[in-house]
Amino acid sequence: MSFELASGPKGRKKRATPDMNVTPLVDVVLVLLIIFMVITPLLAKQFWVHVPRTPDEAPSAPATPDESIVVTVLADGQIRINRDVVSLAELGPRLTRILAASQQRTVFFDAASDAPYGTAVAVLDQVRAGGGATIAVSPQPLAD
Repeated sequence: MSFELASGPKGRKKRATPDMNVTPLVDVVLVLLIIFMVITPLLAKQFWVHVPRTPDEAPSAPATPDESIVVTVLADGQIRINRDVVSLAELGPRLTRILAASQQRTVFFDAASDAPYGTAVAVLDQVRAGGGATIAVSPQPLAD
């Protein structure tokens, strides 16, 4: 903040008039604007996670193993739909046919703890593209 001190007519001093310097305020506002512009696109990404239910909340009619669709990624990168081995390229179209025939949209996903991360993410993308509306990620290895 600065003051202007000037003498008036006949040597009398005028009152001090404050003059605010707004340059630092503008600098701070511009920096905040840039930060919010960078952060805002990151806030739009969402990933919905469905946690497993406790025994109290178990559904009344659980799906039988014949009805469930389980996509598995093994440690060597091999991909399976239930027990059938498929390649990554044919996973999406084959899963689309299976989901259309079974009239359900829930797919269970299981990956070995030492499975390649990139392969697991690619499989999840293919499951979503193949029509899986709900992807249930298993926290424990599923029994064969």
